[in-house]
Amino acid sequence: MAEKKTVTAGRVPPQSLDAEMSLLGAVLIDEEVLADVSEIVRSHDFYDKRHQIIFAAMTRLYERHKPVDLLTLTEELKKKSELEAIGGSAFLTELTNYVPTAAHADAYAELVEQKAIRRRLIKASADISELGYDEETTAQELLEKAEAELFSVSDQSLKQDLVSIESILTESFDRIEELHRNKGQLRGIRTGYRDLDNMTAGLQRSDLIILAARPAMGKTTLVTNLAYNVATIAKLPVLFFSLEMSKEQLIDRMLADASGVDSWNIRTGNLSDEDFSKISEAMGEMAEAPIFIDDTPGLSVLEMRTKARRAAHDQPLGLIIVDYLQLMQSNGNHNGNRVQEVSEISRGLKLIARELNVPLIALSQLSRSVESRTPPIPQLSDLRESGSIEQDADIVSFIYRPGYYEPDNPEVQNITDLIIAKHRNGPVGKVQLYFHPERLRFMSLDKRHE
Repeated sequence: MAEKKTVTAGRVPPQSLDAEMSLLGAVLIDEEVLADVSEIVRSHDFYDKRHQIIFAAMTRLYERHKPVDLLTLTEELKKKSELEAIGGSAFLTELTNYVPTAAHADAYAELVEQKAIRRRLIKASADISELGYDEETTAQELLEKAEAELFSVSDQSLKQDLVSIESILTESFDRIEELHRNKGQLRGIRTGYRDLDNMTAGLQRSDLIILAARPAMGKTTLVTNLAYNVATIAKLPVLFFSLEMSKEQLIDRMLADASGVDSWNIRTGNLSDEDFSKISEAMGEMAEAPIFIDDTPGLSVLEMRTKARRAAHDQPLGLIIVDYLQLMQSNGNHNGNRVQEVSEISRGLKLIARELNVPLIALSQLSRSVESRTPPIPQLSDLRESGSIEQDADIVSFIYRPGYYEPDNPEVQNITDLIIAKHRNGPVGKVQLYFHPERLRFMSLDKRHE
């Protein structure tokens, strides 16, 4: 059997021993540079094992507020029985004479980091190549593992610099001044529901918004309405991950909303000529709406992140919708602990919202315990398999339709309470909407007769 070739066969991995030795020498000249270069490189970024050991020892001394010089470093390495492994005191002496000044330590560190990133990429590609030969791994699993390997390299390379409060205040003043100039205008993305926009200032970028309800309350209907409103009113792209319904079912719902034709008639084909005319006109309008639907069942956070990043590559997204959270799969092994799994998923969704700077609405189930109360108004404690859902979310909202539980009370029929139970950056409260069940449309109360 022919031997498999690897991408690194016969080739020396990227490295710069000169840069590594220069960096270590610079630290021995001026230990204060360690504070700066530690933000750029870590011990495992060095290619030479001796250099890894020395940099780790330097870091330990610095963290203990000890001097970092030839004497203290020698003693630290002796204590750890590592002095011989690095070549003894003679090698440390060589490092002290390797560079005349510590002035260029940052440049040395950046070069070491760049070489380390290249080596990690090479290793990731080699691991991916090896996975390709494993016939027991499905193609989908291979793609997920390959993406995970590459994202791991990317995540290790991302650094968030510390920013002074002075610069943040300057940006904040400019933002507040602009809000003052445009007072009365929404700060966020318009939802199409005036009272909701007044309470939330619109959909805020990077927010994770949880919309939860018991079955038959209209969760999917409300988010399809929101998707259409954001795409047509704000004219921003919407990415809709439908894990429960097919794309055809979603389109039928949107058609009922946009055309005003009874949704059941659309599903059964029991349509008049006037209905066909309305549907045709609505289809023309919908075709212009920048809504993108993915109905892949059982998506993982990693798969969703990949698809969302691709969608956001050409233009910023206005909204991401996930229907619904409990149907997603996590990337880790939680040994059947569903609470931990859902917690990982909610954290992953929040990271997607932050990374892509887009509001993300995730639908969620409620536990049956809500039905045991009178009236059965949802509370935060009712979030099913909640884990960290409440903690990760910027907004937690519930749909409650009193008419569903009081069918003989004409005063509450089709009235819907959208309850904002948690609002990290604003007020909590209740917004009332009117539900048209035949058209699958939620409307502001003042527009119920339109």
